[in-house]
Amino acid sequence: MDDLVYPRERTLGIITLVLGLLIWLGLIVGTVGVALVALGIGFVLYLFAQSTLIAHIKGNGVELSAAQFPDLYEQFTSCCERLQIKELPAAYILNGGGGFNAFATKFLGAQFVVLLSDVVDAMNQHPDGVRFYIGHELGHLRMKHLRATFLRWPVLWLPLLGAAYSRARESTCDRHGRACCASPEGAVRALAALAAGSQRWAQLDVAAYGRQVKHCSGFWMSFHELTSGYPWLTKRAARVMDPRGQLPGRSAFAYFLAAFVPYFGRLGAGFGFLLLVYIIVVLAAIAVPAYHDYSVRAKMTAAINGSQGARDGLGTYYFANQKVPESLESAGVTAELADGIHLSLGQEGMVLTVSTPQGDLIFTPSADARRQLIWSCTPGEGLKPTQVPPICRSGAPAPGSNQ
Repeated sequence: MDDLVYPRERTLGIITLVLGLLIWLGLIVGTVGVALVALGIGFVLYLFAQSTLIAHIKGNGVELSAAQFPDLYEQFTSCCERLQIKELPAAYILNGGGGFNAFATKFLGAQFVVLLSDVVDAMNQHPDGVRFYIGHELGHLRMKHLRATFLRWPVLWLPLLGAAYSRARESTCDRHGRACCASPEGAVRALAALAAGSQRWAQLDVAAYGRQVKHCSGFWMSFHELTSGYPWLTKRAARVMDPRGQLPGRSAFAYFLAAFVPYFGRLGAGFGFLLLVYIIVVLAAIAVPAYHDYSVRAKMTAAINGSQGARDGLGTYYFANQKVPESLESAGVTAELADGIHLSLGQEGMVLTVSTPQGDLIFTPSADARRQLIWSCTPGEGLKPTQVPPICRSGAPAPGSNQ
């Protein structure tokens, strides 16, 4: 049965599982167990949401059995036998309301395969039609795709990786569907009905449809497939017809661009790209002002250090003469420093203003009980509190204030 597994699924499955477990472990340890609480809440929410779906299926669907639609039930049991599934899942038909699909799900250990009525009706004249859809969904259950998704969830959104693993799973399930059909051509017709519709599938030229796969190698086709959880339908049909056949390669540049687009499942690359742009804009809106503040703060730190000599000179003059100097020059202090820094002295209180191209720093002196001069620093005109070192936000003594 190993030939039913798409080769890349095992490798991608191991990678996503290991990375997912590591991230879960990191979250639990990093949050000191708080992540476990979040997991518990998430499980309860999932339980209620999933119970709603199961209740809808059981309450509104028709369960297949030997007495209820025996022809479909025989196809279902035959496919389970072909895939060596000993414990049969419950099988239901549900009104699709125009939807052309089938799905598998589980709830507290119980497994379900649901065929939408439109699929059953469309495949009524196709002996292998329903078998393919049954086999595909049984593939999800047999490979335990639903069980392990939770463990892998933290990494499934990663660009390239999450989408590649999803596509590999779908290719595996297509192989399961093919195994339940009498011929590859019958499986292709059932699969192509997703494109040709509920009636035109019967007139499909399988060979011509297979040749359409040549259109999948361009940049945009490659990019959108790399960001999607499903291979192109023409590729799926080609793989079902010949699992070992060569398919067109993808554009190398498409890989580069797709590496920046998170995977968002059915929402598609457009949503992922828009969300990526949104994240970049938000981060830029935060990072650019933060970087600007950091740059100004670094220059203010340099201005504090560069003006230390001026404060020392003023302190020396004050204690030697017991008065405030009339000017910086009279205290032997240079008014012009490097990097465009200008110093000015206020006569009242000997307040020193350090003017930089970015804004002003205000140094106000005070004498303590030991007759030492202490300079406190505050931001002046042109500066925000976030643009000055912490020492200048609280009005605490500036470095080297004691005289």
